Amino acid sequence: MCCDESSRAVSRRQGLLALSPMAVFLLSYVAVSVYIGDFYKMPVSVALAAASVWAVGICRGKPLRERIELFSRSAGHSNILYMIWVFVMAGAFAGVAKEIGAVDATVDLTLKIFPARFVVPTLFFASCFISLAIGTSVGTVVALTPLAAEIAVASGGEPGFFVAGVLGGAFFGDNLSFISDTTIASTRSQGCAMSDKFKANLWIALPAALVTLGVYIALGSDAGQIPPRDASGPAWLMLPYVIVIIAAAFGVNVLVTLVIGLASAITAGLCDGYELIDMAGSMGSGIDSMGALIVVTLLAAGMLGIIRDRGGIDFILNHLTRFVHGPRGAQAAISALVGIVNLCTANNTVAIITVGPIARKISDRYGVMAQKAASLLDSASCVVQCLIPYGAQALLAASLAGISPVAAIPYLYYPLALAVMLTLSVIFRFPRPAK
Repeated sequence: MCCDESSRAVSRRQGLLALSPMAVFLLSYVAVSVYIGDFYKMPVSVALAAASVWAVGICRGKPLRERIELFSRSAGHSNILYMIWVFVMAGAFAGVAKEIGAVDATVDLTLKIFPARFVVPTLFFASCFISLAIGTSVGTVVALTPLAAEIAVASGGEPGFFVAGVLGGAFFGDNLSFISDTTIASTRSQGCAMSDKFKANLWIALPAALVTLGVYIALGSDAGQIPPRDASGPAWLMLPYVIVIIAAAFGVNVLVTLVIGLASAITAGLCDGYELIDMAGSMGSGIDSMGALIVVTLLAAGMLGIIRDRGGIDFILNHLTRFVHGPRGAQAAISALVGIVNLCTANNTVAIITVGPIARKISDRYGVMAQKAASLLDSASCVVQCLIPYGAQALLAASLAGISPVAAIPYLYYPLALAVMLTLSVIFRFPRPAK
């Protein structure tokens, strides 16, 4: 068996028990929602709370206090707390920007420039460009989702359709960008140059993006017709929002971007006659609107931390590698491993770091190019991260747009197209090394 020496030996019973909180979540949320025929009635937070209680309960051999400490350490990891800071600042900026009319002014200009049927393709293209430049899907979601949601309301379209354009494009750039943490993690773990990984990845991601763009253009009629809009104030009020987009495009840290955006929004509001105390109220309302998102993030992180501690990830790594036979099987195993681990961690960077060492061993044994292995790690994790409703990007987009975390999933064509291209690249083994 080709496996990572750092992986623990986990029995089948232990492994399945460790993964059972994920099954509880899926049954509580997905199965119940399918049964009642409505994904909006079952809150994600309730399903995750049930799974978290189950996760704490299966930690046998430890006092309850230690089980809760384990859960809390995972929920309080620095990466999780950083995300919560992003959520708080995003809520504050969104609240003030909406209050002073910055988003409305931007929407008005956008709808004057682009016909309704081309707005979603434009959002997808802009999201691709920004995420490619800044290397983070979260920053792109923060910059464009409020705009997408407001345009959806103004044009009478389905908000999930517009938000899906932003999410798909955000993951395209995050998958390809030279400064993305997933690119750095995948290339370092496989020992290849970023430029080589980019070229290999381009064969998979670019066709998927072009197909997705074509689908959004073809479905543009779903954007609805733009009704007459009342004047929303002077056009210069859009400057705070434009500043956020420009800062994001130049790769400024997402927290710094949001602080700059918030400061510019407050300044613009004061110049337009808004009271500081009123803007503080809007800021507070925006932060409060992120409460459910923060709770879901903490619950998911704690639950997934227990899954990892109890050997769930090791069980997946050890058992799936037993079925590797030949180059195609090796590539399929790498893709499946990182996808399943991503499903269990809700973090594509963590999934790549976890699977990276074993993926390299598989690649060396079966002759898979390092850049192809890195591309598979990044692309497969991207597919899963984009589609799971409890991922940070989906939750943040849903909170900013005021929709369910699953509302955009029916319109997420990019991860599906990427999955098809990923499968074809494994079957036909492209790209091949240059002779």
